[in-house]
Amino acid sequence: MQQTILGRSGIEVSRICLGTMTWGEQNSEAEAHTQLDAALDCGVNFIDTAEMYPVPPMAKTYGETERCIGSWLKARNNRDRVVLATKVMSRTNDLTYVRDGIIRLDHKNIHAALDASLERLQTDYVDLYQLHWPDRKTNYFGQLGYAYPENDESVPIEESLQILADLVRSGKVRHIGISNETPWGAMRFIQLAETKGLPRVVSIQNPYSLLNRTFEVGLAEISHREQLGLLAYSPLAFGALSGKYLNGARPADGRLTLYSRFTRYTNEIAQLAIAEYVALAQQHGLDPAQMALAYLHSRPFITSTIIGATTMEQLQSNLDSINLVLDDEVTAGIEAIHQRYPNPCP
Repeated sequence: MQQTILGRSGIEVSRICLGTMTWGEQNSEAEAHTQLDAALDCGVNFIDTAEMYPVPPMAKTYGETERCIGSWLKARNNRDRVVLATKVMSRTNDLTYVRDGIIRLDHKNIHAALDASLERLQTDYVDLYQLHWPDRKTNYFGQLGYAYPENDESVPIEESLQILADLVRSGKVRHIGISNETPWGAMRFIQLAETKGLPRVVSIQNPYSLLNRTFEVGLAEISHREQLGLLAYSPLAFGALSGKYLNGARPADGRLTLYSRFTRYTNEIAQLAIAEYVALAQQHGLDPAQMALAYLHSRPFITSTIIGATTMEQLQSNLDSINLVLDDEVTAGIEAIHQRYPNPCP
């Protein structure tokens, strides 16, 4: 497994990060442990989770993913072998079962969230603590355009960063990161770190795949010049880039079959693009999902690609993608499809 450095942290992480958001819902605790064992055996030392996992979030499963990881860490006694990342939930009034139901990136919520995560994870520190999405109103989670919000009573970035600084000083958090951020937000975090002597964000976790390369506009340059490595999530677009949903197919165990709320990767233009990517892979004797992942592994601004799987067969195939190097003809084919269908699933 290839390794790289996480931003300016000095921490060495695997180029593939194990995603976990199905554990406790689609996957049992035992299956989670099996996946963790297999990934670690393949050289993956980077695990990403969040307090709100599994997804879709529900009161009955809240925190179950972190509990699966915590029981594995306790059983294997191997906390020193993994780089553990989790996230604090950001601004929402919808999840009434979390704390008092009004979630903000303020002192009360961040401290309560971290302490609860540490308890579930059965550890006294996390290597990377990430803000799951901005507290302010802006365009993320596939929103295009900017609404110019008025009276946006958000928690200022500086206030949230000061709170994270306290957690770093306490030893509960080693490094901090952002997620679902915009170019302005990323640079604001960096500016405050430089001018106020606050901890510097070392990573940004945003969506990136053959169907969504919007990160390349603005954020890729920041990632490159500021050493703010991308942790790419949804690299297979919820499995859509495997081709298993083409022509209206809905495999019984697929996420897009089980959860009707996930429509981000099912629009008509996306289906046309996926069909071409799958055909390109087949033309060159490649597995479509592995081709999609291999393209991401080759991007210089990506620190680690977050893969998730519900079966061991999927997991092993995703892990094996790290060994696939795409030739110039395949890469040119990918770029040609991207020109015809640019970012159908932002």
